[in-house]
Amino acid sequence: MSKDNKKHHMSINSHSHDRSLTRRLATSLFAAAITLSTAAASFAADTIVLRVGDQKGGNRSLLDISGYAKDLPYKIEWSEFPAAAPILEALNAGALDVGYTGDLSFLSVYAAGAPIKAIGGTRSDAKTQAILVRQDSPIRSAADLKGKRLAGTRGGWGQFLIDATLEKAQIKLDDATFAPLGPVDAKIALLAGSIDAWAVWEPYVSFATLKDKARVIADGEGLTPTITFIVASDSAIASKRAAVQDLVQRLNKARLWSLDHLGDYAKNTAELTKLPEDVLFSAYTAQRTSPIVIDENVVKEVQEASDRATRYGILPKKLDVSQAVDRSFTAAAAGSN
Repeated sequence: MSKDNKKHHMSINSHSHDRSLTRRLATSLFAAAITLSTAAASFAADTIVLRVGDQKGGNRSLLDISGYAKDLPYKIEWSEFPAAAPILEALNAGALDVGYTGDLSFLSVYAAGAPIKAIGGTRSDAKTQAILVRQDSPIRSAADLKGKRLAGTRGGWGQFLIDATLEKAQIKLDDATFAPLGPVDAKIALLAGSIDAWAVWEPYVSFATLKDKARVIADGEGLTPTITFIVASDSAIASKRAAVQDLVQRLNKARLWSLDHLGDYAKNTAELTKLPEDVLFSAYTAQRTSPIVIDENVVKEVQEASDRATRYGILPKKLDVSQAVDRSFTAAAAGSN
């Protein structure tokens, strides 16, 4: 799946912090306007708190190492979660303002009525979603998956990749057994031989191939967008818009920084997560994770994946992806080169 090189050079312009305040001050003396707007900015810095969900070695460390965590005009209250699912649950419950999660996991929660929108995000190379088998497995290609026991995350990338791969290989979904397992349990099951194959993403792919000598027999190229969304609650979009907009911009800039500093990024994340540095460097190099603009092309691509997920029974109903996103947070970058 091709990347949009324009995104490597995007610069996202800030929106006006408070247009209504500007209109009210239009007839005032210039000095008074400066005094009032400065006071308003100071007040906002003291009172606006963004509650952001993260995983270890995630966006918080990326902002820190890239330098984009400095001089925040608001406060961030970070909460660390073991996976994306509880981040989405916290967003749905109103306990978080912003989170970061895979496209299908986001759509699964959105479909259940969660008051959330995708407002930005990143794209990774689709090949970095893969189906793995043990080194000694007789399975050589997707055609060998018929009748096998396949593990992956339910309602997310794992289940989708399994179903899409089976369909591409002209194998009925019922002709293989799906085992709904998270990455940790699935890895143990694969090595123990209780499952035949495992659908997962980076850095698990790099760890399994480098350290456990697992083999890739299929990947997500042409099958999945491999988009991870920045997700915000509707209430945060309405009441903390300027802060949310600023965070999206900083995350995009930090992600572009990481592309030019993959070694430093891998070293820093290794120290935080205790994962091997070579595994992380392999993962980051393969992913080439880049910020996206949520435009018509992205909406169309995710819509196609959403429709497939509905057909597979992963999503409970057909969704209108255009209603699940707020394009305004990345709109300023759409024409950037």
